[in-house]
Amino acid sequence: MHLSPEQEAIRDTVQAFAEDEIRPVAGEADETGEFPEDVWDGLADLDLTGLTVPEEYGGYDADRVTYALVNEAVAYGALAVATALSVHCLATSCIREFGDESLHEAWLPEMVDGRPVGAFALSEPQAGSNPAEMTTEARRDGDEYVIDGTKQWITNGERSGVVVLFAKTDRQSPGSVTQFLVPKDTDGLEVGKREDKLGLRASDTTTLEFDGARIPAEYRLTEEGRGLSAALSILTGGRIGIAAQSVGLAQAALDAAVDYAQEREQFGQPIGDFQAIQHKLAEMHTTVRAGRLLTLDAARRADAGESVRGAASMAKYFASEGAVDVTNEAVQIHGGYGYTKDFDVERFYRDAKVTTIYEGTTEIQKRVIAEELR
Repeated sequence: MHLSPEQEAIRDTVQAFAEDEIRPVAGEADETGEFPEDVWDGLADLDLTGLTVPEEYGGYDADRVTYALVNEAVAYGALAVATALSVHCLATSCIREFGDESLHEAWLPEMVDGRPVGAFALSEPQAGSNPAEMTTEARRDGDEYVIDGTKQWITNGERSGVVVLFAKTDRQSPGSVTQFLVPKDTDGLEVGKREDKLGLRASDTTTLEFDGARIPAEYRLTEEGRGLSAALSILTGGRIGIAAQSVGLAQAALDAAVDYAQEREQFGQPIGDFQAIQHKLAEMHTTVRAGRLLTLDAARRADAGESVRGAASMAKYFASEGAVDVTNEAVQIHGGYGYTKDFDVERFYRDAKVTTIYEGTTEIQKRVIAEELR
């Protein structure tokens, strides 16, 4: 796919940042479970924390192809960092798309600078793939809404300063889901359990507990009952970003496997000379390339104003499952060393699985794709 000179330039800039600044700290961040805040500040310096913010508020206002290229490059450095960035961008996208001018002016310029970090609170303990079953309620009380409930799997749960929240205005009505902006320092909002995850360990994932949290009515982002359709429209674009991240992670694993196959010798020659290894690398390379092309095709269609519901799901489904396959083979090529923390492929393998789960599981993507065939 043809890229403009500007798109090539930002891709190369972010790729260099990922290799020079993100990759060297990724292993330690995974080990300690602490997000590399210096890296986040570096992303802000590159204007990447303002990717989905209009230029009038200091943002980059990236097109979808550029957004995909950035996500792929950051994930090449560390998926945990790319995930934190994409969720922050989901939050800024919601504020941009659904907030009024006063909310734009109050929040977007600071979020462009990286602080406050954004979070996106849709899922609940009993409402994952079917958000219409959520029980979190935002009850109107004069000029305020009073929020009660629990949200789960919240990326940036600890480090965020603002939350885009989805709640029902009537807990008994599935059609009352509404979108709100909630400052993190709101009384009655507490960070709950931090998840101890298989992978993506440097990205904080927590519950958020709302107990009588009050926000001004003007912090409602959508009309009452319009929140679920808003969430799904934002997540469709977000799935292109997750597909791109999956490609970046898979590319990192492929590159590591190629390097190792050229260096590691058995039976008097590099293991890359053996046909079995060559076939693995060929399949991995094809999977990465196909995932990238599907992702960029969905991004290009979005930039052209086309409906991309099916294309985004195909890209997310193929690229995320491909990332699991490619990282698995990268571990296999490394043999016993691939099962140790001495090599990055072990972390790549653990990180890859989550791409088939968040922002819509593989099963949800297949359902969307099948619906496009009717």
